[in-house]
Amino acid sequence: MGEAIGGMLASAVGVAISPLPLIAMVLMLATPQGRGNGLAFTAGWVAGLAAVVTVVVLAGSGSGGGNGGEPPTWAGWLKLALGALFLLLAVKQWKDRPRAGHEAGQPGWMRTVDRFTPGKAAGLGAVLVVANPKNLVLAVGGAVSIATADAGGAGKAVAAALMVLIGSLCTLLPLGVYLLGGARSAGILAGWKEWMAAHNAAIMTTVLGVLGAKYVGDALTVVA
Repeated sequence: MGEAIGGMLASAVGVAISPLPLIAMVLMLATPQGRGNGLAFTAGWVAGLAAVVTVVVLAGSGSGGGNGGEPPTWAGWLKLALGALFLLLAVKQWKDRPRAGHEAGQPGWMRTVDRFTPGKAAGLGAVLVVANPKNLVLAVGGAVSIATADAGGAGKAVAAALMVLIGSLCTLLPLGVYLLGGARSAGILAGWKEWMAAHNAAIMTTVLGVLGAKYVGDALTVVA
């Protein structure tokens, strides 16, 4: 089980520090329906991430992964492809960063969150898991590490649950601050939003670059 948890941990943290869901959550919590929409958005995100992780772990475990021997060759090639994709995304993230004195543009839906219903908020949470390439690749990469780990079914289930929990901190932490922080919560959340928006490019470039190098290195030990 330790191998499964260790393999997915970096990817789970990468999902957790993704700025987009955190910013979306903060914006929703500032609306009149903040409590209901925030709970719905979190539920949608957790469900979407859990679905991706579960499908990949089940599919990978049924394809010869984690059988007590070396990782299967297909896992090495897949990790090599994911590692290359991480590196490409890191380069793109840095090239597309806003220049000094400019702010990053926001998706159009962010300007309409005050009109969201809980159903729409839940749908958005689930969509952001799969529609954002960085989130999806990070989730798939972590789930592949779990699927190909030398662990039993129970160990993989625990690792998958931990991955979903860690990857959902981008929504769970703001929601917790909102529900428990009282009058101070608005200021705290606004500070988080501003910091994440300002440092998004540097954060994600670093995470994607490190994960890309790790995945390529792991893959070469299998396919070389």
